[in-house]
Amino acid sequence: MRTSLVVLALLSAATLTACGSSTDSADAGTTSASTSASAAAAPEDALWGHTYLSVAVTGTAIPGGGPLEVAFPEKGNIAMSAGCNRGVSSVDLSGGVVKTGPIATTMMACPGDLAGADKWMTDLFATQPSWTLTGDILTLSSPGTTVTLADKKTANPDRPLVGTTWVVDSLIGPNAISTSAALETSAPTLTIGDNGQATGSTGCNRFNGPAQVGESTVMFGPLATTRMACPTDVAEVEQAVRHVLDGEVTYTIDGDTMKLMRADSTGLGLRGQ
Repeated sequence: MRTSLVVLALLSAATLTACGSSTDSADAGTTSASTSASAAAAPEDALWGHTYLSVAVTGTAIPGGGPLEVAFPEKGNIAMSAGCNRGVSSVDLSGGVVKTGPIATTMMACPGDLAGADKWMTDLFATQPSWTLTGDILTLSSPGTTVTLADKKTANPDRPLVGTTWVVDSLIGPNAISTSAALETSAPTLTIGDNGQATGSTGCNRFNGPAQVGESTVMFGPLATTRMACPTDVAEVEQAVRHVLDGEVTYTIDGDTMKLMRADSTGLGLRGQ
């Protein structure tokens, strides 16, 4: 009789343990699923990895016309430009508000009306604007200003390298990106034809010559140029352009902008027409 009671007690304990394990496991599964669903439901997740361009501004206009470009390259980071310098920062998008950390910007001089673009941009984000996303349209709202932006891949798809006329709008050095009145006025150009020939202007002289296009590189030259004398400031632009368009460069295209870079860290910023 005593042996039967012991066996019964052991069986009861085993049953309770099994029931407890099943319940605990179910609870753990519920908690895990709940946490996973909560993480997946964050509305800001739809912004990461996307870039947006302004298509309309209500209120204070962007000096120089913009556009405002806002990128969310990866979770917790933001990059922006209103037509001149580029800013980068950390960002918290929770609660439908854009909360950036300190914004670090490049130091390129902004000619003409663009001189106020950087301040307009940093002032906008200093207000911690609210944001909403409807389809491909992002709206940023702050007191007195509302900016409507469209997904860049929809609003401004990548231009083809070949067949597009590219205008040089910045000179890239090892330590800085620069522009100038001479560069803006002379507006050097580059066009690569489907015949493998590069044509364009250094800002003063015309040039033409072979351009062998690879997957991410272009091999230029030798390029033949005219021999017209140039004003000193334009001659400096020409020298920078000819230096880059000599030999192999890597190219990257983002919408209507292209960057050509040599191995010595010099390059050109260009915009497609």
